[in-house]
Amino acid sequence: MTDKASIVNSSTLDEALKMAVVYHSNYGHTRKVALAIEQGARDYAQDKVEVRALDVDDMDWEFADAAQMMVFGSAVYMGSVTAEFKTFMDSTSKRWFHRKWHGKWAAGFANSGGLSGDKLAALQQIFGFSMQHGMNWAGFPVMPTGHSEQDINRLSSFMGLMTQSGNASPEITPGEGDINSAKLFGEHLAQTLINQPPKLPVDEES
Repeated sequence: MTDKASIVNSSTLDEALKMAVVYHSNYGHTRKVALAIEQGARDYAQDKVEVRALDVDDMDWEFADAAQMMVFGSAVYMGSVTAEFKTFMDSTSKRWFHRKWHGKWAAGFANSGGLSGDKLAALQQIFGFSMQHGMNWAGFPVMPTGHSEQDINRLSSFMGLMTQSGNASPEITPGEGDINSAKLFGEHLAQTLINQPPKLPVDEES
């Protein structure tokens, strides 16, 4: 027990668990991935988890703060998350100071135009951000089925989800394999949250 907070197991609360998929997308490709993660989580969890995809340009802070799991994702520019996503990260400094997100589940995804695109660097950036907040990391433990555009986890990423989009509209790319991978990622995260709801600090004065 801390001085100002008690610990409450989320599974004892009457309301549904919450998952926030927080992302930034310049041209819609990363948004497509975020929505697929949201769909996969919803399809698995049904009414056990409320899932929302949140664009950092129109952030729902109330839902994010209430969520027991936060999934962070960004397009990759110059081997990093976008400037807009980094601005979002920096804007959480007061939440970091007050440990508002301590104990939550966290996960990450990254999308780029190249097969590599230094997506690992972006995922590591998201991982470090989550560790700063004292969150617990959930990876993507799904074995690759191959390396074609129709395959699951074709980029062989286990730290988080990696997807790749070509020089075409979001209606066309990322392709079938990456979108199905995103749905499986959402399913895995929803299962993790349901099976292991975190114990979060609750302000006794609130």
